[in-house]
Order: sequence, then structure tokens, then C-alpha cells
Amino acid sequence: MTFDLSRRAVLCGAAGLTVASAAGLLLPGMADAAAAPRVYSCAEWGARPPSDPLVTLTHRANRILIHHIDSPNSTDYSLAHAFQVARDDQHDHMDNNHWSDTGQHFTVSRGGYRLEGRHGSLDALRAGDRMIRAAHCPGQNDNAIGIENEGTYMTVEPPAAQWKSLVVFCAYICRQYGIPVAEIKGHRDFYNTDCPGDRLYAKLPQLRKEVAAALAA
Repeated sequence: MTFDLSRRAVLCGAAGLTVASAAGLLLPGMADAAAAPRVYSCAEWGARPPSDPLVTLTHRANRILIHHIDSPNSTDYSLAHAFQVARDDQHDHMDNNHWSDTGQHFTVSRGGYRLEGRHGSLDALRAGDRMIRAAHCPGQNDNAIGIENEGTYMTVEPPAAQWKSLVVFCAYICRQYGIPVAEIKGHRDFYNTDCPGDRLYAKLPQLRKEVAAALAA
């Protein structure tokens, strides 16, 4: 069967998707898979299996929470280093905090690499209709996607590669879950903590602005 779609109809449809995306109105999973940013899975960076079964929640996330790991501001921007950061973070969360797995859903390294944190988070994000219960912020673990950023940002800002990667990733998460850019928040908005650092927290209005621009592009 052949469908004769005019060029005008195709262009109007594409424009409509762009407007809907910018407004946060796309249904879950409607983002173009080809436009999905590269995210390294737990299996790729060598994660330990969770110590207890994780909970899959059958609803979409409605917020993004930005964190910093409060780790050294390494100048090793390699993929190998990013993998080690993910492993160290998981060891800390499981062995010291006694959590079932890494607390946050995702991590962005100082070199700009994006990594899955808690098992199952990447598949849930790609589906856009569910999320994994996390452990990154009390009261927000059932509804907010937690993104840890490698480094400590009390007195310095994230490097350019990390910032650009975070913008792209937040735009994708907003698109997949239909999250308004106004719901990109900092950890300290919901918990008594310095996280995500004074300098990174001060950049959240800029982050929301750049994510909105990416969604509208």
C-alpha cells in the first residue's frame, strides 16, 4: 500500500512534534530513538548486581533532581575514569550507605560521559512510561530522576563537556517523560544539603533555559 503524503503535511507534522516537545506534551516514548544520547549501561561499566530486588514504578517521572557527587574535580576526562567513578559511587552507596544499589538513576562524568546508575533506569527511560524507585533524595525517590554529576561545585563550575552533556541529557529525559523544564530542580530544594554545590545550583536557571532551547530546536 502506498501513501501519498504531501511535503507540506510532512513538514507540518514535524513542526507540530517540535512544538509539542517544547511544551512537554509528547506522549512517553515518542522521542526519536536516533536522537537518544549515548548512555553507558550498568553492564558496560561493570556494576555489581543489586543486593535486593529493585522496585519498578508504573508511572512516569515528573521531575529531575540535579546532584553533585562531592568528589574530587578530576582532570581525567576519559571513559575509563568515568567507569571507575560509577563503580566507586556504587561501592559507596552499597557498602557505606547500605542501599540496594547506586542511589541515583544516572551519572554524568566531568568528561561528559553519561552512565546508568541504578539498574533498570536506562530501559525505563527509553520506554518513557515507568521509572525505578531510587535512593537519591527522601520524598523524591518515587517521582524524580536523580542525576549525579562527578565533582564538587561549591566554588567552581562544571567543565564545559560535563555541562553540555547534562543539557542534552536533561532535554532527552524531559522529552521522554513529558517533564516541564520548570521541574529541573536541585537536591537542596527538597533536602537540607549543600548538594549540588553553590555554583552548580546557581546555574540551574541557565540549565532550564538551555534545555528549553534544546527541546524547541
